[in-house]
Amino acid sequence: MASEVDIAELTEYDSEEEKAETGEKKKTEGGKKTDDTYVAVHSSGFREFLLKPELLRAISSCGFEHPSEVQHECIPQAILGTDVICQAKSGMGKTAVFVLAVLQQIDVQTVGNNVSCLVLCHTRELAYQICHEFDRFKKFLPQIKTAVFYGGVPVTTHIELLQKETPHIVIGTPGRIMQLAEEKALKLNNVKYFVLDECDKMLESLDMRRDVQKIFRMTPHDKQVMMFSATLSDTIRPICKKFMHNPLEIYINDGSKLTLHGLKQYYTPLQENEKNRKLVDLLDALEFNQVVIFVRSVNRAAELNKLLADCNFPSIAIHGGLSQVDRISTYKLFKDFGSRIMVATDIFGRGIDIERVNVVINYDMPENSDTYLHRVGRAGRFGTKGLAISFVSSADDGKVLNDVQARFAVNIPTLPDEIDASTYMNS
Repeated sequence: MASEVDIAELTEYDSEEEKAETGEKKKTEGGKKTDDTYVAVHSSGFREFLLKPELLRAISSCGFEHPSEVQHECIPQAILGTDVICQAKSGMGKTAVFVLAVLQQIDVQTVGNNVSCLVLCHTRELAYQICHEFDRFKKFLPQIKTAVFYGGVPVTTHIELLQKETPHIVIGTPGRIMQLAEEKALKLNNVKYFVLDECDKMLESLDMRRDVQKIFRMTPHDKQVMMFSATLSDTIRPICKKFMHNPLEIYINDGSKLTLHGLKQYYTPLQENEKNRKLVDLLDALEFNQVVIFVRSVNRAAELNKLLADCNFPSIAIHGGLSQVDRISTYKLFKDFGSRIMVATDIFGRGIDIERVNVVINYDMPENSDTYLHRVGRAGRFGTKGLAISFVSSADDGKVLNDVQARFAVNIPTLPDEIDASTYMNS
Protein backbone atom coordinates (compact mmCIF):
# COMPACT_ATOMS: atom_id res chain seq x y z
CA MET A 1 0.00 0.00 0.00
CA ALA A 2 1.11 3.53 -0.65
CA SER A 3 2.34 5.55 2.26
CA GLU A 4 1.12 9.07 2.79
CA VAL A 5 3.70 11.22 1.03
CA ASP A 6 3.49 14.28 -1.09
CA ILE A 7 1.95 13.12 -4.36
CA ALA A 8 1.16 16.51 -5.79
CA GLU A 9 1.69 17.37 -9.41
CA LEU A 10 4.88 16.14 -11.02
CA THR A 11 7.29 18.94 -11.78
CA GLU A 12 7.21 19.91 -15.43
CA TYR A 13 10.54 20.53 -17.09
CA ASP A 14 11.50 22.51 -20.14
CA SER A 15 13.82 19.83 -21.48
CA GLU A 16 12.94 18.53 -24.91
CA GLU A 17 11.22 15.19 -25.21
CA GLU A 18 13.61 12.33 -25.37
CA LYS A 19 14.40 11.19 -28.86
CA ALA A 20 15.33 7.55 -29.10
CA GLU A 21 19.04 7.20 -29.60
CA THR A 22 19.81 10.90 -30.12
CA GLY A 23 23.33 11.14 -31.49
CA GLU A 24 23.35 7.51 -32.65
CA LYS A 25 23.44 8.40 -35.66
CA LYS A 26 14.68 0.45 -51.09
CA LYS A 27 11.68 -3.17 -55.21
CA THR A 28 8.63 -3.43 -57.18
CA GLU A 29 5.01 -4.08 -56.30
CA GLY A 30 4.32 -7.69 -55.70
CA GLY A 31 4.00 -10.36 -53.12
CA LYS A 32 1.15 -11.20 -50.88
CA LYS A 33 -1.04 -9.05 -48.69
CA THR A 34 -3.19 -10.06 -45.79
CA ASP A 35 -5.93 -8.03 -44.14
CA ASP A 36 -6.38 -10.25 -41.11
CA THR A 37 -3.89 -10.50 -38.28
CA TYR A 38 -6.22 -11.93 -35.70
CA VAL A 39 -4.53 -14.04 -33.10
CA ALA A 40 -4.88 -17.14 -35.22
CA VAL A 41 -2.54 -20.07 -34.79
CA HIS A 42 -2.26 -22.99 -37.10
CA SER A 43 -2.67 -26.64 -36.25
CA SER A 44 0.34 -27.29 -38.45
CA GLY A 45 3.44 -26.46 -36.44
CA PHE A 46 6.88 -25.18 -37.29
CA ARG A 47 7.84 -28.57 -38.76
CA GLU A 48 6.04 -27.80 -42.00
CA PHE A 49 8.63 -25.10 -42.73
CA LEU A 50 11.28 -27.84 -43.09
CA LEU A 51 13.68 -26.07 -40.76
CA LYS A 52 17.01 -27.49 -39.62
CA PRO A 53 16.60 -30.10 -36.86
CA GLU A 54 18.70 -27.89 -34.57
CA LEU A 55 16.23 -25.02 -35.02
CA LEU A 56 13.22 -27.25 -34.39
CA ARG A 57 14.86 -28.45 -31.16
CA ALA A 58 15.44 -24.86 -30.07
CA ILE A 59 11.87 -23.85 -30.94
CA SER A 60 10.56 -26.78 -28.91
CA SER A 61 12.84 -25.99 -25.96
CA CYS A 62 11.49 -22.42 -25.98
CA GLY A 63 7.97 -23.80 -25.61
CA PHE A 64 6.64 -22.67 -29.00
CA GLU A 65 4.17 -25.08 -30.57
CA HIS A 66 2.46 -23.25 -33.44
CA PRO A 67 3.50 -20.33 -35.63
CA SER A 68 1.53 -17.10 -35.40
CA GLU A 69 -0.33 -15.73 -38.41
CA VAL A 70 2.57 -13.50 -39.43
CA GLN A 71 5.09 -16.32 -38.99
CA HIS A 72 2.93 -18.65 -41.09
CA GLU A 73 2.74 -16.00 -43.85
CA CYS A 74 6.39 -14.90 -43.85
CA ILE A 75 8.70 -17.73 -42.83
CA PRO A 76 8.20 -20.04 -45.87
CA GLN A 77 9.20 -17.24 -48.26
CA ALA A 78 11.83 -15.68 -46.01
CA ILE A 79 13.82 -18.93 -45.68
CA LEU A 80 13.95 -19.09 -49.49
CA GLY A 81 15.73 -15.74 -49.62
CA THR A 82 12.76 -13.58 -50.64
CA ASP A 83 12.86 -9.92 -49.64
CA VAL A 84 10.17 -9.11 -47.05
CA ILE A 85 8.27 -6.04 -45.85
CA CYS A 86 6.12 -7.00 -42.89
CA GLN A 87 3.71 -4.85 -40.93
CA ALA A 88 1.92 -6.73 -38.17
CA LYS A 89 0.70 -5.72 -34.76
CA SER A 90 2.90 -5.86 -31.70
CA GLY A 91 3.54 -9.15 -30.00
CA MET A 92 2.95 -11.41 -33.01
CA GLY A 93 6.48 -12.82 -33.31
CA LYS A 94 7.95 -10.70 -36.11
CA THR A 95 11.46 -11.02 -34.64
CA ALA A 96 11.34 -14.81 -34.90
CA VAL A 97 10.62 -14.50 -38.63
CA PHE A 98 13.98 -12.98 -39.51
CA VAL A 99 15.90 -14.81 -36.78
CA LEU A 100 14.73 -18.21 -38.03
CA ALA A 101 15.09 -17.22 -41.70
CA VAL A 102 18.72 -16.16 -41.20
CA LEU A 103 19.70 -19.12 -39.01
CA GLN A 104 18.08 -21.52 -41.47
CA GLN A 105 20.07 -20.14 -44.41
CA ILE A 106 23.51 -19.54 -42.86
CA ASP A 107 26.07 -22.22 -43.63
CA VAL A 108 29.14 -21.61 -41.49
CA GLN A 109 31.39 -23.69 -43.75
CA THR A 110 30.47 -21.48 -46.70
CA VAL A 111 30.46 -18.21 -44.77
CA GLY A 112 33.82 -18.76 -43.10
CA ASN A 113 35.05 -15.94 -40.89
CA ASN A 114 32.85 -13.26 -42.41
CA VAL A 115 29.84 -11.21 -41.33
CA SER A 116 26.89 -12.78 -43.14
CA CYS A 117 23.93 -11.03 -41.50
CA LEU A 118 23.48 -7.41 -40.39
CA VAL A 119 20.48 -6.38 -38.28
CA LEU A 120 19.89 -2.68 -37.60
CA CYS A 121 17.48 -1.24 -35.03
CA HIS A 122 16.98 2.15 -33.40
CA THR A 123 17.71 1.54 -29.71
CA ARG A 124 20.33 -0.25 -27.68
CA GLU A 125 17.81 -2.23 -25.65
CA LEU A 126 16.17 -3.58 -28.81
CA ALA A 127 19.59 -4.52 -30.26
CA TYR A 128 20.41 -6.38 -27.05
CA GLN A 129 17.03 -8.16 -27.14
CA ILE A 130 17.42 -9.22 -30.79
CA CYS A 131 20.88 -10.63 -30.06
CA HIS A 132 19.34 -12.60 -27.19
CA GLU A 133 16.72 -14.00 -29.59
CA PHE A 134 19.42 -15.15 -32.03
CA ASP A 135 21.30 -16.78 -29.16
CA ARG A 136 18.13 -18.48 -27.95
CA PHE A 137 17.26 -20.00 -31.32
CA LYS A 138 20.84 -20.99 -32.20
CA LYS A 139 21.17 -22.92 -28.95
CA PHE A 140 21.98 -26.11 -30.88
CA LEU A 141 24.02 -24.30 -33.56
CA PRO A 142 26.99 -23.20 -31.42
CA GLN A 143 29.23 -22.72 -34.45
CA ILE A 144 27.19 -19.64 -35.47
CA LYS A 145 28.57 -16.57 -33.69
CA THR A 146 26.64 -13.38 -32.86
CA ALA A 147 27.68 -9.97 -31.55
CA VAL A 148 25.84 -6.76 -30.66
CA PHE A 149 27.24 -3.23 -31.06
CA TYR A 150 25.79 0.07 -29.86
CA GLY A 151 26.86 3.42 -28.48
CA GLY A 152 27.65 4.00 -24.84
CA VAL A 153 30.42 1.39 -25.01
CA PRO A 154 33.96 2.59 -25.94
CA VAL A 155 34.45 2.01 -29.65
CA THR A 156 37.90 0.58 -28.90
CA THR A 157 36.23 -2.25 -26.99
CA HIS A 158 34.21 -3.17 -30.07
CA ILE A 159 37.23 -2.88 -32.37
CA GLU A 160 39.21 -5.23 -30.13
CA LEU A 161 36.32 -7.70 -30.08
CA LEU A 162 36.16 -7.72 -33.87
CA GLN A 163 39.92 -8.19 -34.15
CA LYS A 164 39.75 -11.29 -31.94
CA GLU A 165 36.78 -12.97 -33.63
CA THR A 166 34.50 -12.10 -36.54
CA PRO A 167 30.82 -12.79 -35.79
CA HIS A 168 28.59 -14.27 -38.46
CA ILE A 169 25.61 -12.20 -37.29
CA VAL A 170 25.94 -8.56 -36.24
CA ILE A 171 23.15 -6.62 -34.51
CA GLY A 172 23.46 -2.92 -33.73
CA THR A 173 22.35 0.68 -33.94
CA PRO A 174 23.17 2.60 -37.14
CA GLY A 175 25.56 5.13 -35.57
CA ARG A 176 27.92 2.57 -34.04
CA ILE A 177 27.74 0.16 -36.99
CA MET A 178 28.67 2.93 -39.42
CA GLN A 179 31.52 4.05 -37.17
CA LEU A 180 32.97 0.54 -37.02
CA ALA A 181 32.56 0.06 -40.77
CA GLU A 182 34.20 3.39 -41.61
CA GLU A 183 37.15 2.52 -39.40
CA LYS A 184 37.48 -0.78 -41.32
CA ALA A 185 37.00 -2.78 -38.13
CA LEU A 186 33.68 -4.19 -39.35
CA LYS A 187 33.79 -5.60 -42.88
CA LEU A 188 30.39 -5.75 -44.60
CA ASN A 189 31.45 -6.92 -48.07
CA ASN A 190 30.12 -10.46 -47.51
CA VAL A 191 26.73 -9.58 -45.98
CA LYS A 192 23.95 -11.75 -47.43
CA TYR A 193 21.09 -10.77 -45.08
CA PHE A 194 20.20 -7.15 -44.27
CA VAL A 195 17.44 -6.60 -41.69
CA LEU A 196 15.77 -3.46 -40.35
CA ASP A 197 13.62 -3.90 -37.25
CA GLU A 198 11.22 -1.05 -36.39
CA CYS A 199 12.12 0.13 -39.89
CA ASP A 200 9.73 3.09 -39.94
CA LYS A 201 11.43 4.61 -36.91
CA MET A 202 14.81 4.49 -38.65
CA LEU A 203 13.63 5.64 -42.06
CA GLU A 204 11.41 8.49 -40.85
CA SER A 205 14.38 10.22 -39.20
CA LEU A 206 16.48 11.77 -41.97
CA ASP A 207 19.71 11.49 -39.97
CA MET A 208 19.17 7.83 -39.18
CA ARG A 209 17.97 7.13 -42.74
CA ARG A 210 21.19 8.67 -44.05
CA ASP A 211 23.22 6.34 -41.85
CA VAL A 212 21.16 3.32 -42.91
CA GLN A 213 21.67 4.22 -46.59
CA LYS A 214 25.43 4.56 -46.13
CA ILE A 215 25.63 1.20 -44.39
CA PHE A 216 23.40 -0.38 -47.05
CA ARG A 217 25.79 0.80 -49.79
CA MET A 218 28.70 -0.83 -47.94
CA THR A 219 27.02 -4.24 -48.35
CA PRO A 220 26.85 -6.32 -51.57
CA HIS A 221 24.14 -5.59 -54.12
CA ASP A 222 23.02 -9.22 -54.10
CA LYS A 223 21.50 -9.83 -50.66
CA GLN A 224 18.21 -10.54 -48.93
CA VAL A 225 16.53 -7.50 -47.36
CA MET A 226 13.86 -7.80 -44.66
CA MET A 227 12.04 -4.98 -42.86
CA PHE A 228 9.57 -5.18 -39.98
CA SER A 229 7.38 -2.86 -37.89
CA ALA A 230 3.94 -2.65 -36.30
CA THR A 231 3.33 0.66 -38.09
CA LEU A 232 4.16 1.52 -41.69
CA SER A 233 2.70 4.71 -43.13
CA ASP A 234 1.88 5.13 -46.81
CA THR A 235 4.86 7.51 -47.13
CA ILE A 236 7.37 5.08 -45.61
CA ARG A 237 6.34 1.99 -47.58
CA PRO A 238 7.75 3.19 -50.93
CA ILE A 239 10.98 4.22 -49.17
CA CYS A 240 11.31 0.70 -47.78
CA LYS A 241 10.79 -0.81 -51.21
CA LYS A 242 13.63 1.23 -52.69
CA PHE A 243 15.96 -1.04 -50.73
CA MET A 244 14.35 -4.19 -52.13
CA HIS A 245 13.72 -6.40 -55.13
CA ASN A 246 10.20 -7.78 -55.65
CA PRO A 247 9.44 -8.15 -51.93
CA LEU A 248 6.80 -10.25 -50.24
CA GLU A 249 4.53 -7.62 -48.71
CA ILE A 250 2.48 -8.31 -45.60
CA TYR A 251 0.46 -5.19 -44.74
CA ILE A 252 -2.51 -4.50 -42.56
CA ASN A 253 -4.17 -1.70 -44.49
CA ASP A 254 -7.27 -1.57 -42.29
CA GLY A 255 -6.41 0.12 -39.00
CA SER A 256 -9.00 -1.96 -37.16
CA LYS A 257 -6.91 -5.06 -37.85
CA LEU A 258 -4.07 -3.53 -35.83
CA THR A 259 -6.20 -3.57 -32.71
CA LEU A 260 -4.90 -5.83 -29.96
CA HIS A 261 -7.97 -7.97 -29.38
CA GLY A 262 -6.93 -9.36 -26.01
CA LEU A 263 -6.33 -5.86 -24.64
CA LYS A 264 -8.84 -3.94 -22.52
CA GLN A 265 -8.40 -0.18 -23.12
CA TYR A 266 -9.74 2.68 -20.98
CA TYR A 267 -9.10 6.37 -20.45
CA THR A 268 -9.65 8.62 -17.48
CA PRO A 269 -10.08 12.42 -17.78
CA LEU A 270 -8.27 14.31 -15.03
CA GLN A 271 -6.20 17.38 -14.28
CA GLU A 272 -2.39 17.29 -14.37
CA ASN A 273 -2.22 17.68 -10.60
CA GLU A 274 -4.52 14.67 -10.14
CA LYS A 275 -2.32 12.19 -12.00
CA ASN A 276 -0.13 11.07 -9.12
CA ARG A 277 -2.98 10.28 -6.75
CA LYS A 278 -4.82 8.40 -9.52
CA LEU A 279 -1.69 6.41 -10.38
CA VAL A 280 -1.10 5.42 -6.76
CA ASP A 281 -4.74 4.39 -6.40
CA LEU A 282 -4.52 2.24 -9.55
CA LEU A 283 -1.32 0.52 -8.45
CA ASP A 284 -2.97 -0.24 -5.11
CA ALA A 285 -6.20 -1.53 -6.67
CA LEU A 286 -5.09 -3.40 -9.81
CA GLU A 287 -3.85 -6.94 -9.98
CA PHE A 288 -0.91 -7.23 -12.33
CA ASN A 289 2.13 -9.31 -13.16
CA GLN A 290 4.20 -6.38 -14.41
CA VAL A 291 3.20 -2.85 -15.35
CA VAL A 292 4.87 -0.23 -17.57
CA ILE A 293 4.07 3.45 -16.91
CA PHE A 294 4.89 5.73 -19.85
CA VAL A 295 5.85 9.39 -19.44
CA ARG A 296 6.98 11.96 -21.98
CA SER A 297 10.48 12.96 -20.85
CA VAL A 298 13.61 11.80 -19.07
CA ASN A 299 13.12 14.12 -16.13
CA ARG A 300 9.51 13.10 -15.58
CA ALA A 301 10.55 9.43 -15.63
CA ALA A 302 13.18 10.02 -12.96
CA GLU A 303 10.85 12.13 -10.80
CA LEU A 304 7.91 9.74 -11.05
CA ASN A 305 10.11 6.77 -10.24
CA LYS A 306 11.39 8.57 -7.12
CA LEU A 307 7.84 9.45 -6.09
CA LEU A 308 6.73 5.82 -6.42
CA ALA A 309 9.70 4.67 -4.36
CA ASP A 310 8.71 7.18 -1.69
CA CYS A 311 5.25 5.60 -1.76
CA ASN A 312 6.82 2.19 -1.12
CA PHE A 313 6.26 0.90 -4.65
CA PRO A 314 9.30 -1.11 -5.85
CA SER A 315 9.63 0.61 -9.21
CA ILE A 316 12.56 1.09 -11.56
CA ALA A 317 12.99 3.52 -14.46
CA ILE A 318 14.47 3.31 -17.95
CA HIS A 319 15.25 6.33 -20.12
CA GLY A 320 17.99 7.92 -22.19
CA GLY A 321 19.44 9.72 -19.19
CA LEU A 322 20.91 6.48 -17.82
CA SER A 323 24.36 5.22 -18.69
CA GLN A 324 24.58 2.36 -21.16
CA VAL A 325 25.43 -0.14 -18.42
CA ASP A 326 22.50 1.03 -16.29
CA ARG A 327 20.06 0.89 -19.22
CA ILE A 328 20.90 -2.70 -20.10
CA SER A 329 21.02 -3.85 -16.47
CA THR A 330 17.64 -2.18 -15.80
CA TYR A 331 16.15 -3.85 -18.89
CA LYS A 332 17.50 -7.25 -17.78
CA LEU A 333 16.24 -6.75 -14.22
CA PHE A 334 12.71 -6.07 -15.47
CA LYS A 335 12.76 -8.88 -18.04
CA ASP A 336 13.93 -11.33 -15.37
CA PHE A 337 11.02 -10.26 -13.12
CA GLY A 338 13.35 -8.53 -10.67
CA SER A 339 10.87 -5.63 -10.51
CA ARG A 340 7.16 -5.47 -11.24
CA ILE A 341 6.84 -1.73 -12.01
CA MET A 342 8.74 0.12 -14.73
CA VAL A 343 8.56 3.86 -15.43
CA ALA A 344 9.66 4.47 -19.01
CA THR A 345 9.95 6.96 -21.82
CA ASP A 346 9.21 6.00 -25.41
CA ILE A 347 12.69 4.53 -25.67
CA PHE A 348 11.00 1.44 -24.15
CA GLY A 349 7.88 1.75 -26.29
CA ARG A 350 8.89 -0.14 -29.44
CA GLY A 351 9.75 -3.75 -30.01
CA ILE A 352 10.67 -4.58 -26.42
CA ASP A 353 9.15 -7.93 -25.46
CA ILE A 354 8.55 -8.55 -21.74
CA GLU A 355 6.18 -11.49 -21.61
CA ARG A 356 4.86 -10.85 -18.08
CA VAL A 357 3.74 -7.25 -18.74
CA ASN A 358 -0.04 -7.19 -18.71
CA VAL A 359 -0.77 -3.57 -17.73
CA VAL A 360 0.32 -0.36 -19.48
CA ILE A 361 -0.50 3.08 -18.08
CA ASN A 362 -0.08 6.19 -20.22
CA TYR A 363 0.67 8.65 -17.42
CA ASP A 364 1.41 11.11 -20.24
CA MET A 365 -0.49 10.54 -23.47
CA PRO A 366 1.71 9.76 -26.49
CA GLU A 367 2.09 12.32 -29.22
CA ASN A 368 0.29 10.29 -31.91
CA SER A 369 -1.67 7.11 -32.62
CA ASP A 370 1.40 5.21 -33.87
CA THR A 371 3.19 5.72 -30.56
CA TYR A 372 0.02 4.72 -28.70
CA LEU A 373 -0.12 1.41 -30.58
CA HIS A 374 3.52 0.63 -29.86
CA ARG A 375 3.16 1.53 -26.17
CA VAL A 376 0.04 -0.50 -25.42
CA GLY A 377 1.52 -3.35 -27.45
CA ARG A 378 3.85 -4.00 -24.52
CA ALA A 379 0.81 -5.66 -22.88
CA GLY A 380 -1.35 -8.36 -24.39
CA ARG A 381 1.49 -9.79 -26.51
CA PHE A 382 0.83 -12.77 -28.76
CA GLY A 383 -2.88 -12.66 -28.07
CA THR A 384 -2.74 -12.78 -24.29
CA LYS A 385 -4.94 -10.57 -22.13
CA GLY A 386 -3.85 -7.12 -21.03
CA LEU A 387 -5.00 -3.73 -19.80
CA ALA A 388 -4.15 -0.21 -21.04
CA ILE A 389 -5.20 2.94 -19.16
CA SER A 390 -4.56 6.44 -20.49
CA PHE A 391 -4.62 9.67 -18.50
CA VAL A 392 -6.21 12.46 -20.55
CA SER A 393 -5.51 15.90 -19.11
CA SER A 394 -5.52 18.31 -22.08
CA ALA A 395 -7.18 19.03 -25.40
CA ASP A 396 -4.13 17.60 -27.20
CA ASP A 397 -4.47 14.39 -25.19
CA GLY A 398 -8.12 14.18 -26.20
CA LYS A 399 -7.24 14.64 -29.85
CA VAL A 400 -4.75 11.76 -29.75
CA LEU A 401 -7.36 9.57 -28.05
CA ASN A 402 -9.91 10.41 -30.77
CA ASP A 403 -7.30 9.69 -33.47
CA VAL A 404 -6.61 6.29 -31.91
CA GLN A 405 -10.32 5.39 -31.82
CA ALA A 406 -10.90 6.52 -35.39
CA ARG A 407 -7.80 4.89 -36.89
CA PHE A 408 -8.08 1.54 -35.14
CA ALA A 409 -11.90 1.41 -35.15
CA VAL A 410 -11.97 0.82 -31.43
CA ASN A 411 -14.14 2.34 -28.73
CA ILE A 412 -12.12 3.30 -25.64
CA PRO A 413 -14.53 3.90 -22.74
CA THR A 414 -13.91 5.84 -19.56
CA LEU A 415 -12.28 3.93 -16.74
CA PRO A 416 -14.90 2.25 -14.49
CA ASP A 417 -14.67 2.39 -10.72
CA GLU A 418 -13.76 -1.29 -10.64
CA ILE A 419 -12.25 -3.58 -13.27
CA ASP A 420 -12.79 -7.32 -13.20
CA ALA A 421 -9.26 -8.77 -13.01
CA SER A 422 -10.32 -11.77 -15.10
CA THR A 423 -10.77 -9.47 -18.10
CA TYR A 424 -7.05 -8.62 -18.22
CA MET A 425 -5.32 -11.37 -16.20
CA ASN A 426 -4.68 -14.72 -17.86
CA SER A 427 -5.93 -17.60 -15.77
